[in-house]
Amino acid sequence: MKRIATVLLIGVSAAGLPSQAPRPRTYANPIDIDYRYNFEQKNEGISYRSGADPVIVVQKGKYYLFETIGDGYWESTDLGAWRHVTPSRWPINDIVAPAALSVRDTIYLLPSTTAPLPILMLTDASSGRVDFYNRLMPWLPMARAREADSLAKPDSVQPGPWDPAFFYDPDTERWFLYWNSSNAYPLHVIELDKTKQLAYTGTPKWLFGLDPEHHGWERFGQDHRATIKPFIEGAWMTKYRGRYYLQYGAPGTEYNVYANGVYTANDPLGPFMYAPYNPVAYKPGGFVQGAGHGNTFQDLYGNWWNTGTPWIAVNWNFERRIGLHPAGFDADGAMYVDTRFGDFPHWLPTKAWQRSDELFTGWMLLSYRKAVTASSTRDTFPARNVTDENPRTFWVAQQNQPGEWLTLDLGRVFDLKAIQVNYADYQSGLYGTDSTVVTQFRLESSVDGRQWQTVADLSHETRDRPNAYIELAEPVRGRYVRYAHVHVGAAHLAISDIRVFGNGAGPPPATPGGLAARRDSDTRNAGLTWKPVAGAVGYNVRWGIAPAKLYETYQRFADQGTTLELRALTVGQAYWVAIESFDENGVSALSPAVPVR
Repeated sequence: MKRIATVLLIGVSAAGLPSQAPRPRTYANPIDIDYRYNFEQKNEGISYRSGADPVIVVQKGKYYLFETIGDGYWESTDLGAWRHVTPSRWPINDIVAPAALSVRDTIYLLPSTTAPLPILMLTDASSGRVDFYNRLMPWLPMARAREADSLAKPDSVQPGPWDPAFFYDPDTERWFLYWNSSNAYPLHVIELDKTKQLAYTGTPKWLFGLDPEHHGWERFGQDHRATIKPFIEGAWMTKYRGRYYLQYGAPGTEYNVYANGVYTANDPLGPFMYAPYNPVAYKPGGFVQGAGHGNTFQDLYGNWWNTGTPWIAVNWNFERRIGLHPAGFDADGAMYVDTRFGDFPHWLPTKAWQRSDELFTGWMLLSYRKAVTASSTRDTFPARNVTDENPRTFWVAQQNQPGEWLTLDLGRVFDLKAIQVNYADYQSGLYGTDSTVVTQFRLESSVDGRQWQTVADLSHETRDRPNAYIELAEPVRGRYVRYAHVHVGAAHLAISDIRVFGNGAGPPPATPGGLAARRDSDTRNAGLTWKPVAGAVGYNVRWGIAPAKLYETYQRFADQGTTLELRALTVGQAYWVAIESFDENGVSALSPAVPVR
């Protein structure tokens, strides 16, 4: 978690409404919000959109999303369409990794801080009104506010709270605060006194840190291959059927393996036990990579969800987005987060579901490695980058002007159902908030490449949509998809990926055969192999601690080969693995699970 200074508060204006659009039935990660440009790196000349460390809470039948450097927060009625709200007061330098908790009619909000700062409250979040809950942090008497540098002695607790998380236990009426972001200190907790405006009760208690020597997924770096000491951060507490689930992010936000783990206890203060099924939120493969540091919440129908922070890391290590995945607890109380096809379209909730995989639409990726032509190309940023499923490569047009275009040839006619346009920030030159930063374009389709029809027209869009997800009103038959540019606020027109979803008419692919899994002498690692499936676009390696608990997914594209080194295992824990293939028509049956020996 990147640190910035958090200072005094000032008043700002309320937000306006976005342009009207049909209510979506589906969504795709990263979620489609108007990520704000980060003001921090202006002096270094680094321009990028910020988005990380999300918390979604529910108040008065609506969802509210708080995140790092958002110039406010977002409101939604369905988890699909989001309206940005500019609050009546906010920290001058914005907020980072905030604690947000909705209890009865109030949202309590506390940014990460190492300096005196009030707790904020929102009783009518839709209006943008933000009030002080208290005037200073609860552990700092007025007379000590100017001289206080930490919460306790340096040898007893790290200054903070950084990456804080409030927890309210409705069964006991007790309040708690958890926090930390460090590769030297463990997570901390302290009980709060609600009768004294959430003042500390006693002193902070150390809980647990990381154990990468035994927990393979807690190792730092791309695919857990770095030797840097990993970071524990992003605490979040969930109570389920009398059990307390303390979640945490690890090992670092800058890589594909950023994940959430969980310890459980019978009391909010512990002692806590490491869950054998860790990590619970893990997405190292595919287009959207990384799922760490978020929160777990229930929607209006009682379904569980988990938010997280996938990485971009092109202009800056901490360039990120926000992901949203179905979650839940099994009959044994094991917590899980379903990242299978986690960046493909999913249904938005309209009722209680029985299984999280009910939300996968079955709309398949049609655009992977397909041919692309462009109106122009700048330098070494070719058009083929927009179909490689990698947000860290991109196409740049010669000019950022209307008339630039990209055309994808899908190879044959499909039923087109959704399109996602993902922009990149190449020398954008934008910092902070700018009302002129809007995203405008049209999407067209054709069966033969000669006669075209408009399938989506955002020529008059009034907000920024760097990860614009467009669900088509009705399926459209088409082989070609064309992006017709109108406007972006950045200096250059740069697009990382245009992702087309829908279905072919053929049968689903065959189930991969020959799956074998061999554990290394370093039992945190295992080597997996399988036989290729002709015509497959990719594979989902599904693994877990039992054949009926394959809650983890590692997505691989077919051109990445048929081997995988899985480096996320826990020493002394047994595992099982199975595999499925997918193509443009659908998904194969899952193979039988085999033990990892």
